[in-house]
Amino acid sequence: MTVQTIAQYLPEHPFFAGLDPATLELAAGCAVNVHFRPGAVLFREGDPADVFYVLRSGRVSIQMRTPTEGVLLDTAHAGDVVGWSWLVPPYRWTFDALATEDTSAIAFDGACLRGKCENDAALGYALLQRVVQVMSGRLHSARVRLLDLYGVKP
Repeated sequence: MTVQTIAQYLPEHPFFAGLDPATLELAAGCAVNVHFRPGAVLFREGDPADVFYVLRSGRVSIQMRTPTEGVLLDTAHAGDVVGWSWLVPPYRWTFDALATEDTSAIAFDGACLRGKCENDAALGYALLQRVVQVMSGRLHSARVRLLDLYGVKP
């Protein structure tokens, strides 16, 4: 198995599809490889949102806290993007995310990318479009899960 660098991996990922090589290099400059063991917390609701993840392998549960327990809203797998709050003020997480198995990911520094977006409107617009798609998918999944949990049963 050949190990890819971040710069080699990004052009193949759907989130980054269509971005030119210079833009991909800008994004890769804000990224590092990370690994999480099962049970590790990627982020907690209310904490500062300063990173987002592109999962290379593994699985992450996205949960909403309730007074008695966490409610599973979605599960992210290899190839998925986890975290959008890094781009939306006030830059605080709106959910919890926990690794449910060994997970490898690319972690992007949100402040680094926001700075690059402020200096390059085309990059900012391209990333915003992609993040909105992630948000839409997560919200749809959460809605389906919540309707399943709390909806009217026949």
